[in-house]
Amino acid sequence: AGLMKIALVQLNYRVGDFARNVERITASVLQARDRGADLAVFAELSVCGYPPRDFLEFDDFIVRCEAAVDQIAKVCTGIAAIVGAPSRNPAPRGKPLYNSAWFLSDGKVVEKAHKTLLPNYDVFDEYRYFEPNRQPYRLVEYKGLKIALTICEDLWNLADDPLYIRNPADDLAALGPHLMINIAASPFHYDQPVLRREILSRNASRYGFPVVYVNQVGAQTELIFDGDSMVAEPGGSFSLSLKQFSEDTALYEFKPGTRHVNADAQPNRPGTQMTELPAVKLIRSALVLGIHDYFEKMGFTRAILGLSGGIDSAVTLVLAAEALGAENVHAVLLPSQFSSEHSVADARDLAVRLGVSYEIISIRETCAAVEKTLKPNFHGLPSDVTEENIQARARALILMALSNKFGYVLLNTSNKSEAAVGYGTLYGDMCGGLSVLGDVYKTMVYELAGLINQQDEIIPMNTILKPPSAELRPDQKDSDSLPEYDLLDRILYAYIEKRMGPKELVAAGFGESMVNQVLKLVNTSEYKRHQTPPILRVSPKAFGMGRRLPIVGKYLS
Repeated sequence: AGLMKIALVQLNYRVGDFARNVERITASVLQARDRGADLAVFAELSVCGYPPRDFLEFDDFIVRCEAAVDQIAKVCTGIAAIVGAPSRNPAPRGKPLYNSAWFLSDGKVVEKAHKTLLPNYDVFDEYRYFEPNRQPYRLVEYKGLKIALTICEDLWNLADDPLYIRNPADDLAALGPHLMINIAASPFHYDQPVLRREILSRNASRYGFPVVYVNQVGAQTELIFDGDSMVAEPGGSFSLSLKQFSEDTALYEFKPGTRHVNADAQPNRPGTQMTELPAVKLIRSALVLGIHDYFEKMGFTRAILGLSGGIDSAVTLVLAAEALGAENVHAVLLPSQFSSEHSVADARDLAVRLGVSYEIISIRETCAAVEKTLKPNFHGLPSDVTEENIQARARALILMALSNKFGYVLLNTSNKSEAAVGYGTLYGDMCGGLSVLGDVYKTMVYELAGLINQQDEIIPMNTILKPPSAELRPDQKDSDSLPEYDLLDRILYAYIEKRMGPKELVAAGFGESMVNQVLKLVNTSEYKRHQTPPILRVSPKAFGMGRRLPIVGKYLS
């Protein structure tokens, strides 16, 4: 067996856009061939995009997947390719489809490998659609080399995990391959890059041969894929690593029995040791990509948001301008009689510094008209949260009217802390087409603001330093209704991300009354979260598709 040149191709796919996906894949195959590659490797379900979800239940969708694979196969002359696509299960029992890696060469399909360990946790639901592989494992032989071909979870679940009697990668390794190729659709969260490297490094060392890992990049509604494709060598180091959060391609030169140092790894790509970005930098990059792809893939071009002078809307505006271009973002300042002068001034300063268009529309007359209409109904009753919510809904009414009239998409600016405890108004500040910060705790929003201001003061310091307030009544502060965010976020993180129950939280040092107060707020606000926009996912446990709790239920009283 001699030298094999393998192109790792990290692309941004669109779910169901077969023409575009095929065009991008075939062009990349031909470019790789021109560079002298023997094999081009693409991501899991690359042909149809991931995750296709219930599109997989349409026979026409599967027919189009098959036709797309055939199209790609036709250009695979003088080069082979590995692509991901569903394939039919011919057996009379079981699910009708497999999640498959297709090996294409000489203008046709020459081999298929099916995914064995189907993820069925958090954002994953592959058992809904796919049959796990139950066939004997075999290697793909190509140009004198034996390749173990695996799909995502076949590699993540380590053989020494007591939950799994046998890892498919173990069985493939026992067959004596020269290397392993793992195609994946691995969504980003802020712990994932480190976890990914640990697992790939450990597997390459365990099996004694290189592991070529190819992931997709780009966002599909809530899910953000960071790419980060790489090659792990048997010693545990990385000879090649592709970019994060952008498309990239690199050539890996493999020859059995040699130590691999790849030309493509230098000088722009990290070599054997990766320097990790701090989580806040990763989150910023992920959110910008998430906004950009949501708009680009949906055919939207312009965003609108309410700019209050507070930290959340300020950070959202900066990220939106970065993702879409300042010329495509419009900010609306919506002051009431409770809005402070410095909040309006801070909001205006930020818009000017970013170069986004803005306007000021007072909600005083709108709120007064609503309150006048309701005066007979509310006669003799004191003002309370009802009047505060009228203000929030008046702002949403104006923002949605501008959205309808001028074709903007409204960006929601609520953070994860607020969403967790229900500190928001349904059909008010919880409105929007996309939630940018809904998976970012308040304390992390401040970290993002600090990162944004690292070089120059973009966000006015007053916005960062002043106590958080919804400004819906005189001298209002968030701390009037909630614990301080530093404490609140630690409790929320332990409960939501770490799934610690009330007794565990108290044992960890949080006060019992505080724990009961916070957890009651979280659990009684579930109905609100079911009515929020899609939330860009950057944590291991985001609200939405990855956290499925009953709206009506009793865990805590």
